Amino acid sequence: MRADDRARRGHRGPAGDRRRPPCRRTLGARPVPPAPAPGAAPAAPGAAARGRTPRRARLRLTRIDPWSVMKTSFLLSIAFAVVTVVSVAMVWQVLGAAGVWDSINSTIQEGIGGEDVASFRIEDYVGTSRVLGFTMLVAAIDVVLITAAATLVAFLYNMSAALLGGVEITLAEDN
Repeated sequence: MRADDRARRGHRGPAGDRRRPPCRRTLGARPVPPAPAPGAAPAAPGAAARGRTPRRARLRLTRIDPWSVMKTSFLLSIAFAVVTVVSVAMVWQVLGAAGVWDSINSTIQEGIGGEDVASFRIEDYVGTSRVLGFTMLVAAIDVVLITAAATLVAFLYNMSAALLGGVEITLAEDN
């Protein structure tokens, strides 16, 4: 453990003294502006803040926890599955309300003709219950596949980051 890490965590040294980092280096500390000279005009508010450049920090992402990736991807894939089932149900209801199934039935009966086609109904083949059942099956398979794929990507990233050093990210403070 480095000395500054020990100081931040309250580690006591061999003499039992508690080391603290200097006040200037603590996060969130802002320098106190000097007092204006007597008789000088007051400075415009925010003038010091405008002249200061934003702080930047260069960080490196070297490891992603696969367990947290798995939990997050599972939750997001469940949400995706719910959205998929609800959207398919809405589309099928809109198609039924618009009369698309009756139009398809009449088109097939007119095009083919005969006694065999008179009892044909497209809803028997692509009815709402069948389509929603198939959609739920596909959504359940998607939940498993998306969760497994995201976890595998986290493992692969960790292996490549160990070899190459990870991804460098530069964070900047807002003005």
